[in-house]
Amino acid sequence: MIEDIKVVFEKDPAAKNIFEVLLYQGLWAVWVHRAAHRLYKWRIPFLPRLISQIMRLLTLIEIHPGARIGRRFFIDHGNGVVIGETAVIGDDVMIYQGVSLAGTGKEKGKRHPTIGNNVVIGAGAIVLGNITVGDNARIGAGAVVTKPVPPDATVVGNPAWVMRLEGRRLDPLEHGALPDPVHQVIDDLNKRLQELEKKLR
Repeated sequence: MIEDIKVVFEKDPAAKNIFEVLLYQGLWAVWVHRAAHRLYKWRIPFLPRLISQIMRLLTLIEIHPGARIGRRFFIDHGNGVVIGETAVIGDDVMIYQGVSLAGTGKEKGKRHPTIGNNVVIGAGAIVLGNITVGDNARIGAGAVVTKPVPPDATVVGNPAWVMRLEGRRLDPLEHGALPDPVHQVIDDLNKRLQELEKKLR
């Protein structure tokens, strides 16, 4: 619990004192999930799911008791976050409001994403299916990810494109610095069009 509190101070510039941090809904959702997950692993029926649903009503964050979550996991703001039953989240992961780690279809078994260590997932991003997001990856706000993400990659867009900014590592909080793949393609097409026009002249 002390680790969880420390990580809030490290990652949220708005965190000013311990009393404010203890009011964070993401913190409460993670703490209660850990208790529900333990009951789930002990195969206690009904109670883990009841606990998770009560927390969903109180925090607007839905974490299935079956999800496995690593250390120092931080949910910033948190409204609308959904984490599915077979999701696996590594250490030092940070996600923002509206993120879904969801399944596809009605398949049994592992059907939710596996998120590596030190990953940041931007607001409103959706990660679907039994895919892996590699360590140190960055998923931009609003991205829809349906394919595996390699380590140290930045993905943006819908559907998500793997992007890197000339090898420069992005600050995980600089969402405005993420590239726009659609504009990049349009710029490339525009340059080619100008070259063709020159040749025709």
